[in-house]
Amino acid sequence: MLLAIDIGNTNISLGIFSATKAGGFNKNYGKKINRLKKRFDIATKHYKQERLKNALRGISIDDAIICSVVPKITDILEKDCKRLFGIKPYVLGKNITVPIKNLYRRPKQVGQDRLVNAYAGIMLYGAPLIAVDFGTAITFDVISGKKEYLGGLILSGLQLSLDALAERTALLPKIKLKKPEEFIGRTTKTSMLSGVVYGAGVITDELVRSLKKRLGKFAQVIATGGDIDLVAKFCRKIDKIEKDLTLKGLGLIYNEISKRKRFQRLNYSA
Repeated sequence: MLLAIDIGNTNISLGIFSATKAGGFNKNYGKKINRLKKRFDIATKHYKQERLKNALRGISIDDAIICSVVPKITDILEKDCKRLFGIKPYVLGKNITVPIKNLYRRPKQVGQDRLVNAYAGIMLYGAPLIAVDFGTAITFDVISGKKEYLGGLILSGLQLSLDALAERTALLPKIKLKKPEEFIGRTTKTSMLSGVVYGAGVITDELVRSLKKRLGKFAQVIATGGDIDLVAKFCRKIDKIEKDLTLKGLGLIYNEISKRKRFQRLNYSA
């Protein structure tokens, strides 16, 4: 079993992948992970080793791969993987890289999750591609027809926008994100929800329209993230919803690692 870990600012998403019948993970590098068997989330701010241990009780973990935008939690989880499973996880940006050509002006500034989404999108759907992640922030990642990571856009996420309204104004209340009850809000709370959720849908469609003018009209739009179910119905330009895009990307990157190790091992044996 492969444990894929996506550490975000709000949640830590964990996915358990199984291998094909060709073999295990660590010893012979002859296999390929192919199925997400189980996934679950832990609130990032509430993470403790005991929560990981309980979530994976009864599951034998052979290897792990981590993608993170929270360095402090990365270090903790890396140590916990060693303590709980006796393995040293692969950490994107630390001991492995996402196998994609990165054309960012300063490549190291790109969040690893954005590169993973781009790579997963290419592998699953081809290119050119626009990957939109509705998480703590809303990110647009743009991939050329040559499968190059071109860059993207970053906007405030839905709950973050609601929190900012409450924190930076005297009269607007702090509210929890949920589906708007009406388009034209008739209370302050419903007006805020309608503005943030419907607004995100309109912004997404307009940005996709502008991006397609640069990429070409046949560029696919893949959407993911914790808030995708809430906002998807208000977006007309999304072609495919892939809730586990980042986790699947980690599985695909692990496959690439295994393939390279198998090649090196065969050459060494020869």
